Amino acid sequence: METLLWIAIFLSTFMAMEGMAWFTHKYVMHGFLWKLHKDHHKKDHSSWWERNDLFFVFYALVSITCFLLWQYNGFWAGLPIGLGILAYGITYFTIHDIFIHQRFKIFRNANNRYAKGIRRAHKMHHKHLGKDDGECFGMLFVPFKYFRK
Repeated sequence: METLLWIAIFLSTFMAMEGMAWFTHKYVMHGFLWKLHKDHHKKDHSSWWERNDLFFVFYALVSITCFLLWQYNGFWAGLPIGLGILAYGITYFTIHDIFIHQRFKIFRNANNRYAKGIRRAHKMHHKHLGKDDGECFGMLFVPFKYFRK
């Protein structure tokens, strides 16, 4: 029973992170912390590192905090929560930074329906260079209209 609860917490955390990423992207990144996110929309630098990457660091610190609470304070749910955040972070990095933005030149030939849909959705998001009037703030789950041919 404990194993099923652990798995349920891990999966719930992973799924909740998509909602958290959407919320953070729409209301924080395109809101009061636009200053950190705008270099992701407007390439005004030549560095591989973007100020926007600080959001990734923030969620990594949240995940590490969960691991520490599990390890040193006996908060048993800290492990599946921390792993769920970590798994989402790895997935997000793989899809967003590697697959869509090609920060590393791999997964270039993925051409299935899901891949095309998330690429279209992200392209629509990036057509807006400013912080206002954006659309499609999610990453793994995007509106069905982007999957149509």
